[in-house]
Amino acid sequence: MENKEEFFMSELSELDVQNLRHLIGGSETCHAKFTAYAEQATDTQVKQYFQQAAQSAKENKQQLMGFLK
Repeated sequence: MENKEEFFMSELSELDVQNLRHLIGGSETCHAKFTAYAEQATDTQVKQYFQQAAQSAKENKQQLMGFLK
């Protein structure tokens, strides 16, 4: 199996790019929602959980964006 760094956008099909855009959009939505939930949370543990989830969604988006370079 090839390493993900070896992929280039020119090797992606149109369907691959559409799927990546869909996943990136989903990650953006998750980041926004988890951030909003964290801001509204009053319990420290719940707030921390949503902050970590928001950070994870942000990192996931960045990782997915790497395939479009």
